[in-house]
Amino acid sequence: MKKSDFNYLLPEALIAQKPLAERDASRLLCMDRNTGRITDRQFTDFIELIDERDLLIFNDTKVIPARLFGTKHSGGKVEILIERILDDHRAIAHVRSSKSSKPGTLIELDHGYCCEVLGRADDLFQLEFKGEHSLLYILEQIGHMPLPPYITREDDQSDLTRYQTVFAREAGAVAAPTAGLHFDQAMMEKLKAKGVQTVFVTLHVGSGTFQPVRVEDLSEHLMHKEYFAVLPETVAAVQQARARGGRVIAIGTTAVRALESASKSGRLEAGFGDTDLFVTPGYQFKSVDAMLTNFHLPESTLLMLVSAFAGYEHIINAYSHAIDESYRFFSYGDAMFLS
Repeated sequence: MKKSDFNYLLPEALIAQKPLAERDASRLLCMDRNTGRITDRQFTDFIELIDERDLLIFNDTKVIPARLFGTKHSGGKVEILIERILDDHRAIAHVRSSKSSKPGTLIELDHGYCCEVLGRADDLFQLEFKGEHSLLYILEQIGHMPLPPYITREDDQSDLTRYQTVFAREAGAVAAPTAGLHFDQAMMEKLKAKGVQTVFVTLHVGSGTFQPVRVEDLSEHLMHKEYFAVLPETVAAVQQARARGGRVIAIGTTAVRALESASKSGRLEAGFGDTDLFVTPGYQFKSVDAMLTNFHLPESTLLMLVSAFAGYEHIINAYSHAIDESYRFFSYGDAMFLS
């Protein structure tokens, strides 16, 4: 298939710029991926759609306040978006300024913090943050939440909690696993009370998730890499769910990528590392039976993934229906349940 096969026209008014007052107040488009049948529900109905034999797998990555603003000694303004933390003081980052930053360039940050450009890393830059404090500490002090480019407002205090899942614990993402944003603590407790088992994987979502596919021939696309980890207890939980006749339900495309990346041998295995898995229609899923997801950007790799999972025609029809019914799109938008 071609990139243009995944294009669609979205009214700008349907791009959610802010979260709703309550996490679980979103709408839920439900689709049977075998028949394509669509029903419109509320996210609070999700609990009714889950059987106690099912297994829910969440991504426990934690979004870091990865956006920084600084000034070169020349006076030029700089915007930094951390892509990956390498150690306590070094990171790979996007650096935007009027002129490309050369090795040795010092960038003054707020509160007296400072970093130095060590060199290039392909299209990115390697930075070293000076002083006794760790990079994570510095980000907590002066960093901004890295809202996606289609959210046109500045980040505010509420984004520190709302652009973060309630179960986030492994710091390293620069974008939220947005399907998980719909769950509040009360919903997690309801799932537990119903007897539904929940486990976690980790996939540190990178800014590459928003980068457009630039080639028409999908076989020529170079997928960005993201760190993932699947623990032995998650593998055991999947095996137990299969044994009791339950479904493995991934909460978000990031959980899907982690599970499928750990299933390259044909079966799910514990492991960790970088994944550049690119899922397009024709891919055979090995570890996921159903998926909760948000609505994704036109021509994005995530739209291609859900099309592979639920069927291209079914997804195109579902998106058309969602637009007609004025669903809210993207990170702070509504959800889809593909079962």
